[in-house]
Amino acid sequence: MLTKRSLLLAAAAVIPLLGLSDMASAKDAKKLGLAVANLQADFFNQIKQSVEAYGKEKGIEVVTVDAKGDSATQVSQVQDLITQNIDALIYIPAGATAATVPTKTAKAAGIPVINVDRNADGAPGDTFIATNSVASAQAVCDYIAKQAGGKGELIIIHGQKGTTPEVDRSKGCGEALKAYPDIKVVGELWSEGWHQDEGFKLTQDLLQAHPDVSIVIGQADALALGAAQAVKVANPGHKVWVAGFDGDVAALKALKDGVFDVTATQQTQGMGRLAVDAAIKLVAGETIPAEQLQDATLTTKDNVEQFIEKHP
Repeated sequence: MLTKRSLLLAAAAVIPLLGLSDMASAKDAKKLGLAVANLQADFFNQIKQSVEAYGKEKGIEVVTVDAKGDSATQVSQVQDLITQNIDALIYIPAGATAATVPTKTAKAAGIPVINVDRNADGAPGDTFIATNSVASAQAVCDYIAKQAGGKGELIIIHGQKGTTPEVDRSKGCGEALKAYPDIKVVGELWSEGWHQDEGFKLTQDLLQAHPDVSIVIGQADALALGAAQAVKVANPGHKVWVAGFDGDVAALKALKDGVFDVTATQQTQGMGRLAVDAAIKLVAGETIPAEQLQDATLTTKDNVEQFIEKHP
């Protein structure tokens, strides 16, 4: 028959074993894989630089691969990263197509996945770190609508169709425009890779069909810069307000110079550091939020200087 004393002794004997079990399950992150959608984009480059710099600070090796916008390439790259015995995968999907495959592959190998900027529908990572694009796009579109006097014709140059930022920014802008019944969306086109040359060509095509357009929404700064160039070439004879999104370094300087009118500056450096911290915690067996959305700052000529000097 167990006495109270024997129960206490038994419990005391188990406690050290529990501690050993916890220690055995805890693991330090030594090597991270970073699969980036396209390093031609300044936005992704900033996240890459942040992850690598912060990883070095933490004594963690970071192996970076660039899909150059191709989903099939990215699937192969992630498979290769897994063979290199990475402890966690920081993953920015190259597109909506096949975005779930790297997540599923890594998880099947017991590797935690941190999705940044874009999530994979149907196979999300262990955590998703991104800008609150719905709220930020709503703020950008509200601002540009007010600047245009709450009326006029508007065109939208979308990002890559079906990706998380494209979907969320469309939703946020749509919410803002509900308050402006005198603004009419007369044309929308989708880019394949969020590139400046696409912004130019797509805007040029839409302006030819709709010469009275007074507002252009580019869902990324690169698209907005291309749009601004197309407006300049078209020389419509009236003010055309141009909005972007991202806070790319080159775009911030262009915004200061009056090339376009407004953007949302994302916390690229902060998101990179947050991704590394999330990887460290997940590898150690900690539980973290499934979604970690960050604020972006509405940026105009009036407040852009601070972000040129130091990007958040």
